[in-house]
Amino acid sequence: MTLTVVIPVLDEASRIGETIAAARAAAEASPFETEVVVVDDGSTDGSGEAAEGAGARVVSQSNRGRFEARRVGLAAARGELVLFLDARVRLAPTALAFVAGNLELGRRVWNGHVVVESAGNPFGRFWDVVSALAFRRYFDEPRTTSFGSEDFDAYPKGTTCFFAPRELLEQAFDAFETRFADVRRANDDTPLIRWIAGRERIWISPEFACSYGPPASLRRFLRHAFHRGVVFVDGHGRRESSYRPVVLAFYPVSLAALALAVWQPLAVPALVVAVAGSAALVAARQGRPRADVASFALLAPVYGAAHGLGMWRALTLRRR
Repeated sequence: MTLTVVIPVLDEASRIGETIAAARAAAEASPFETEVVVVDDGSTDGSGEAAEGAGARVVSQSNRGRFEARRVGLAAARGELVLFLDARVRLAPTALAFVAGNLELGRRVWNGHVVVESAGNPFGRFWDVVSALAFRRYFDEPRTTSFGSEDFDAYPKGTTCFFAPRELLEQAFDAFETRFADVRRANDDTPLIRWIAGRERIWISPEFACSYGPPASLRRFLRHAFHRGVVFVDGHGRRESSYRPVVLAFYPVSLAALALAVWQPLAVPALVVAVAGSAALVAARQGRPRADVASFALLAPVYGAAHGLGMWRALTLRRR
């Protein structure tokens, strides 16, 4: 069996070597004949050179976004099977061996069980709580299971760590559509994976695991939150998404909140405190550690504001 690991990278020179090394170690513990292809999406910090030094085959392009970087990597892939990885992800040593053992059962498509590296990082703690809350059906009882179109939005998914036959991925990329004129702003994984889920069940398991190192600065956290707001509209402002009512309701609700802030400026601190308090209560009820509760409460209003701005920005990016 031949496998190509495709990793898009943009200014991750300090992390890309670890990502490649972990992928190679997992491949050596599996029956796959593996190559690693890194697509340098216009890095300015030497990420491409670092990837070459770690033994990857590097394809370079000007900054065109992660979707186009993955498309280029997929076109360059020689393997029958493809594993998409993000540049800040370390694959578990036995992950590929586990998947290889399941292929003969017809389980061809796998989404990674992502563990957020949160120790000492309040931003990582925030994302860990968000994931656990958003996908409780899985994270309350992690196990080997699968999902399809009917329960797609209830399970974690993303091209952070995603394994599938190359031919199936090529078909999904060919069918991909975005509502945005600039594909760099598009939701680069949800529509792709939803298309696949409509044709073949997607498996997930703690045995196919990876760890993700989230950004550790407020500036990168805000940029990430803003971007998530933009892609949320592209990925879930569609009829097939169960989150479409949330997208539609956001705009009048946010306008009402803005009107209240203009009319009663003193209401803004009260609103921030209410959001933080509600977030703390939700996290505490889930039995999260105190550090997780504090991080989630403090960052929830910040994230909400940046995410909301991203959703408004999405309206200006839509195709005419």
